[in-house]
Amino acid sequence: MPTYNVRVNGQRRAVDVDADTPLLWILRDSFGLTGTKYGCGIGVCGACTVHENGSAVRSCQIAIADATAKNYVTIEGLGAASMHPCQRAWLDEDVAQCGFCQPGMLMEAAALLHAHAKPNDAQIAEAMDAHVCRCGTYPRIVNAIRRASKA
Repeated sequence: MPTYNVRVNGQRRAVDVDADTPLLWILRDSFGLTGTKYGCGIGVCGACTVHENGSAVRSCQIAIADATAKNYVTIEGLGAASMHPCQRAWLDEDVAQCGFCQPGMLMEAAALLHAHAKPNDAQIAEAMDAHVCRCGTYPRIVNAIRRASKA
């Protein structure tokens, strides 16, 4: 099995796996970063969202062979130094119910605010449209993103 090196949360890490192993499973099973969730496995629900070079991507759709020259941040790395404004807003707006989808939602929201510091409602809707929250906390998610954009 070949060795792949990938940078996750600021650290270069090595893993011996097949080339087509999804980044999601590397994060969870090899590196113990279980905040990134497995939802659908086909890149539709958004539960596995991480940042790749600052952009939100679905880690279940990225083979480790394609991840070696990129930088990744997971939910564990998002607020590593101090709580990210999105994380604070999520708490303030009491967004989470079951919490399963929240890491992916937070990563998407943080990427949105990185690209658009003051997103309008259409930009928020477009960014969050491809995420599934089975608890239906969408109004609170939008409020949290608005709150975070003011921080």
